[in-house]
Amino acid sequence: MKIVVIGAGAWGTALAVSAAGTTEKTGRNAPRHQVTLWARDAALVKTLQAERTNTRYLPGIALPDSLLLKGGAQASLAEAIEGQDLIIMATPVSAARGLLQSLQHASVPVAWLSKGFEAPLTSSAPASASSCEPFGLLVHEIRAQVAINLRAGVLSGPSFAQEVARGQPTALVAASEHAEVRDALVEAFHSSTLRVYANDDIVGVEVGGAVKNVLAIATGLCDGLQLGLNARAALITRGLAEMTRLGVALGARAETFTGLSGLGDLVLTATGDLSRNRKVGLLLAQGKSLAEAVESLGHVAEGVYCARTVVQRAASLGVDMPIAQSVVALLDGQLKPEEAVAALMGRGPTVEQT
Repeated sequence: MKIVVIGAGAWGTALAVSAAGTTEKTGRNAPRHQVTLWARDAALVKTLQAERTNTRYLPGIALPDSLLLKGGAQASLAEAIEGQDLIIMATPVSAARGLLQSLQHASVPVAWLSKGFEAPLTSSAPASASSCEPFGLLVHEIRAQVAINLRAGVLSGPSFAQEVARGQPTALVAASEHAEVRDALVEAFHSSTLRVYANDDIVGVEVGGAVKNVLAIATGLCDGLQLGLNARAALITRGLAEMTRLGVALGARAETFTGLSGLGDLVLTATGDLSRNRKVGLLLAQGKSLAEAVESLGHVAEGVYCARTVVQRAASLGVDMPIAQSVVALLDGQLKPEEAVAALMGRGPTVEQT
């Protein structure tokens, strides 16, 4: 199978390494698939080719000899996708619209790895925005606007790039309304160390992948303030309820959120030390400013950029998301860490609802 991964960040590189790895069944050092890793940054491509490792985004992981490295001035995007069987978009959500427009006439399955909401296309609206205010979209909604005929989907689930690249056991979800796309993703990435489950609820899978980033900031804040394990468990559980309510309102199936892309990804991102979004919460609890926290990461923390949109979309649908609202207030500087916790704990008693 011929696969091109567009974007040489940590996650794109990790999946490229996984797909281009050895064939476990034979034990021989033979490539599983013919994989091309493409990057727009010419300097990064030259470094990857010379060092055979992605020191910037995935240090310590050797790139297989069979992995092709292209991009920059050496190969255009059009040249990179020609003759491929599967196209993987490993870029931030902010780049999805332009890339989908470039790929709108692709005749092979396309899948993205990004998790989050697109920033609003117009001027910013307050976090308490009503339904008349602008807000961004999930990637499958962007695809419906700019590449309606594209057979596409998402590969998501609880996964840190470093562990996938090292071949540590991982399970993901391939979600699409098109069976061809789900089948292609399973064929491309399913192996003895990486299980890929098919799911046709792309709305639920994308909502889970996006909202868990916002909730991970809250959990990082909780742990940074040393509020205890009880508080962490409460945040994760009630956060899952918020995620589910928003997803169902957008057309997802409730059961999707008890699976890998909902509960699984939330638990990993909210508790794992490799989580960038959790790290933002930890740093804010230490008194760092949002700018200082983001700068220290060196990578994109999608929860910072999509928290406002999560709250906007929830408000437009009449969905209550108090944890997400507190995160937005915290990121906007309207609340201090201790005040955000006090606001949540000060809510009146109610019946537990999922």
